[in-house]
Amino acid sequence: MKTLRVGIDSYSLYPLQLSPLAALKWARENGAEGVLFSGLSPEERKRVDEDYLKEISSYAASNNLYLEWGGGQHIPFDMKTWEKKDIFGINRRAAEEAVTLGARIIRSCSGGLMRWESESPMTETLIQEMAVILKSQRQMLKDHNAVLAIETHFEFTTHELLKLFEQCEAEPGDYLGICLDTMNLLTMLEEPVRATERILPWVVSAHIKDGSIILNSEGLVTFPVEIGKGIVNLRKIAERLSLLPWEINLSVEDHGGSFKLPIYDPLFLSKFPDLTLQEFMSLVQLVEKSTEDVKAGKISILEREKWPEVCEARLKEDIRELKELI
Repeated sequence: MKTLRVGIDSYSLYPLQLSPLAALKWARENGAEGVLFSGLSPEERKRVDEDYLKEISSYAASNNLYLEWGGGQHIPFDMKTWEKKDIFGINRRAAEEAVTLGARIIRSCSGGLMRWESESPMTETLIQEMAVILKSQRQMLKDHNAVLAIETHFEFTTHELLKLFEQCEAEPGDYLGICLDTMNLLTMLEEPVRATERILPWVVSAHIKDGSIILNSEGLVTFPVEIGKGIVNLRKIAERLSLLPWEINLSVEDHGGSFKLPIYDPLFLSKFPDLTLQEFMSLVQLVEKSTEDVKAGKISILEREKWPEVCEARLKEDIRELKELI
């Protein structure tokens, strides 16, 4: 098993409005070994040119920090109007920037909540449209030696992402991969270790996030918690990741907020056709453990508006805990 490097995702420090260079300096000063840049603020985006990127690359290289880039997209639609959207230029720009940085991984997150919105296209339709568009980007990404790492977000389950890769006629280690968000798997009604094992050959990047899942009168609720305090078995997941044939960096992502899953609604639940009774029962066990921890005062939901007050202290502790954990 290989050694895994522990870094951060820049989104965790978004309230501080740090430039990429400042985020790298924060990482170095607080024990992190690199940064996955999920995206840039509008102000920073305006500053991006070759000199800007080379300065970031030079600092990372001289301090032995890994770099992973963001800004990629994989859903060829405007997520508000559902009109078709050209994402080729967006991904080509991200790939060009990654080349200048000396990075290979480009995180892709389109930020949809399709299952929660009745007017959204069917998942099968989205996968078909994505497959056509992503296949057309294969050569461009390969020319830039880049991998578009689709995050396990609130868009598709691991089952569906595997179907996407099959339709794209892609292979692990090719131009498409997965940015594994360990806590988001819960929100897609997947047991995190099982889901990791399903998608493992495709994982090229990782958002390490702990979390919990509870039940209330409206359904299930998932929420992030400090690393080591949740029910995501990060040790087992790290063990699986360490077996991959390429380097995997563990970028801590943490934030406030919670996510409601209206599982009492038959229509909502029907949008997860790959969910088996066995896996659902494993989620029930996690609910029981989370409920015990909430009642004991060990964990609680941190509202999003409170995150700026605690983000630095919590992220520092997350880094320490993850290093000990693995």
